[in-house]
Amino acid sequence: MSDNDVFNRRDLIRVAGTAGVISLAGASTVRAAETPKKVYRIGVVSAAIDGKPQRRNGHTWDFAQYLHPNFDFAAFKKHNPPAFESFQKVYRNSKFNFDQLPFPDTQITHYYDADATASVPFTEVFPGVRVAKSLEEMAAECDAIWMGDASGKGDDHFDLVAPGLAKGLPTFCDKPIGGTVAGTRKILEFARKHNAPIMSSSLFRHQWGMEAALRMRDTGEFGAIEHVTATLHSRYALPSWMIYGQHPVWSVMTLMGPGVEAVSLYEFKDTCHGMITWPDRYPSHVWYGEPFEKFEYNRVNVHFKKKYFSFTPSIEGSFDYGHHYEMFRLAATFREMVLTRKEPVPHQEILEVTAIVQAGAKSLGEKSRLVSLAEVMG
Repeated sequence: MSDNDVFNRRDLIRVAGTAGVISLAGASTVRAAETPKKVYRIGVVSAAIDGKPQRRNGHTWDFAQYLHPNFDFAAFKKHNPPAFESFQKVYRNSKFNFDQLPFPDTQITHYYDADATASVPFTEVFPGVRVAKSLEEMAAECDAIWMGDASGKGDDHFDLVAPGLAKGLPTFCDKPIGGTVAGTRKILEFARKHNAPIMSSSLFRHQWGMEAALRMRDTGEFGAIEHVTATLHSRYALPSWMIYGQHPVWSVMTLMGPGVEAVSLYEFKDTCHGMITWPDRYPSHVWYGEPFEKFEYNRVNVHFKKKYFSFTPSIEGSFDYGHHYEMFRLAATFREMVLTRKEPVPHQEILEVTAIVQAGAKSLGEKSRLVSLAEVMG
């Protein structure tokens, strides 16, 4: 089945939306029918990698773009040509807006990068956004903060989100949220102190298949989940585990919940296997570097007592459409937190994900010993 087959079917069943016209020659504006009582001003912050800016940070350009109604395709083609086709065909295509996009009540008003010159392309692609001179300026003039980090280590995250949290602003803080257990705890406690709703999770938490698995779990129709195997299609190396190992760990955490007791990690060449245990549940597994017959980026296998369910990011064979959905759902969950001030992810889950990744690294250095989470929680 081709991507076009998938999209045409979704037009027929009204999954796709109705509003807007896209012009490849210049700026495009898609307008929602409803008039909001309030438009929430979103400040977007791009993290650095070892002090260097992420000029095409996919976690700001790709994920946060759903929060802004206007998009200039000509400018995007100039600044980010590798991603142009996907945005043209799917991510900013008004035929595939889930009858939700653009959100009627959010608009990105500020973009911040420690290197101000790295912010300029974003403001050209997203009309109406301006470069923030400082994080303090952004916090004073915005209603919520989105801090995106595609491949960083989390070492700059506290400094980037603290000004907004200090003002009680709802904040998305990308993974790895604090880099270390102490760093993650510092951010969470600072948010709690200032009564600022905070959200952090992997994109994998919002996949179409994940939502289906959670519905199966919550209905109880197939019995309890006995164990989960979550995999990542990539070549493993320990530094990458500290960043991207978050993804399969988040998949397990989302389905199995917190209360983890211990972690063991084993590596062989460019792949690694992790076992996560609880005192009251069957163990679950993560694979980093599992080979796939075709690129899917990740796969999750859920073993219910009465059913086996396996999913990838794709929806009906289309990775692009499935990726569009999970990015949209991530942004929609953030928007819901902005509107309600209710946090979608418990702090304990966020903290334990960081601890699992750290415990895995400790295990690896000690002949794959089963490392208690208490050893790294401090």
